[in-house]
Amino acid sequence: MQADDAVVLKVVSSVSEAEVVCGLLRSAGIECAHRDTDAIDSPLEDFIAAGAQEILVHETDLAAAKELLAAQ
Repeated sequence: MQADDAVVLKVVSSVSEAEVVCGLLRSAGIECAHRDTDAIDSPLEDFIAAGAQEILVHETDLAAAKELLAAQ
């Protein structure tokens, strides 16, 4: 996914949750990605994959992605 038009759809608590949300979005044809947030919420953040993740979608898909998540 190109980052030039990506917007944050929502923030989730873990990589696992981000994968689930992205799987749901992709199954509906919405391209997405996730990345670490800037917030530090774990003392082990630099050593393990822990912490909040931002779910990113294309700006043109934002409304559809919000509707899909609201329906779940």
